[in-house]
Amino acid sequence: MALTRNSAGNHRPTAHHADLLARGSEDLRNEDPALCFLLDREVSYQNDTLQLVAHASLAAPSVLSAAGSALANTTAEGYPGARYHPGATQFDDVERLAVERAKRVFGARYANVQPHSCSSANLTVLFALLSPGDTILSLDLDSGGHLTHGARASVTGRYFNVVHYGLDHEGYIDEDQVARLAREHRPRLVIVGASAYPRTPDYARFREISASVGAYLLADISHIAGLVAAGVHPSPIDWAHITTASTYKQLGGPRGGLILSGEDYERPGPDGMPLAKLMQRGVFPQSQGTPNPVGIAAKARALALVAQPEFTETARNIAANAAALAVALDKRGWPVLTGGTDNHMVLLDTYRRGITGAVAESALESCGILANKNRIPGDRKPALVTSGLRLGTNIAAQRGMREGDMEVCADLLDRVLGAVEPVGDRTYVLAPQDRAEIRERVAEVCRRFPTLYQDASFLV
Repeated sequence: MALTRNSAGNHRPTAHHADLLARGSEDLRNEDPALCFLLDREVSYQNDTLQLVAHASLAAPSVLSAAGSALANTTAEGYPGARYHPGATQFDDVERLAVERAKRVFGARYANVQPHSCSSANLTVLFALLSPGDTILSLDLDSGGHLTHGARASVTGRYFNVVHYGLDHEGYIDEDQVARLAREHRPRLVIVGASAYPRTPDYARFREISASVGAYLLADISHIAGLVAAGVHPSPIDWAHITTASTYKQLGGPRGGLILSGEDYERPGPDGMPLAKLMQRGVFPQSQGTPNPVGIAAKARALALVAQPEFTETARNIAANAAALAVALDKRGWPVLTGGTDNHMVLLDTYRRGITGAVAESALESCGILANKNRIPGDRKPALVTSGLRLGTNIAAQRGMREGDMEVCADLLDRVLGAVEPVGDRTYVLAPQDRAEIRERVAEVCRRFPTLYQDASFLV
């Protein structure tokens, strides 16, 4: 790319990112029609499917654009100003921009934008703060915890001594049990956060418990990061020593993670090094090699959108819609765990109505509705079957749906699940005429509430 000087003597590009992407799209269409067809079909699928999942949000076209930039050609191990390869001048500025935006959005004093996922971020934190065999106290997987919080199937469950806390009889985190287990096992790290928990953790209580046994506190807000950033959900940034987040589940960003810290960012870690510096070293070189420059560029763009009033309004609708959906499903006789929700998730015990999570997920998908099977407290079904269903309202709110529209969503869910005849844990019968009728109703809803890929004026 050639450079010219403007009247102020500064270099300005004579080629542009937008031109490069336009040429790339045209070349892809002309030179690889098979791949282009599949990508076009995916856009249509996302437009025409009612996504009621808790683990995803839609990235704005400008985020997708940043994720396809020429920064993909840059290799730059290390951090801005201290790279192990040349040619990172622009990427240095992009990463600094992403860091500053992450700090501003979350009210953090420190941010690392290099983790490739929240799982990567969690692994970084655990291996930076702990030694193999150290004790972790975290939420049990069947109670809504996450694999990287010490589940047996994860490397974290193999390298650390993991003690799990659970829920009380109403389905809320049993904080008295957390305190008792902390006194008994003296963990080095306590984790608060979940992948399937619809209520608000008491971050202050968790910090009090952690402090009482000299443990670090890690808050994983992967699923609720958008609500936290918008002020719709309490923030753990200044309660936890370290907070981790995902950028795609609710922030409308690319696949990737964040590591954040608030008031404790300069607190000495296990070896006396400040936590912020420990996290820097923990990501590179300890757990990752080169960062993903285009991913970081897309994070920077997504975080700029998160800072806008439109995102705050969307976040409010996410929470309001979830509460309304829980009420609507309960009214139709579907067992809603904890009786409602404080965030974007609604958890159903479908097995109490004779349907496994696997059957519910598959039947809904066949009708153009996405929701995922999920294990629930006391679940006796394996992970690929489960007794529950997890719903989420992130994308519904991005489409422009409001509380009143959740009655329509509940009707569609009830129509599918009420018409299913289970044959086994994973198989079922659904009459073709029922499926066709529901699919047409879903298509009508999708046309009424188009995605941001159909309506360019609708921001995240």
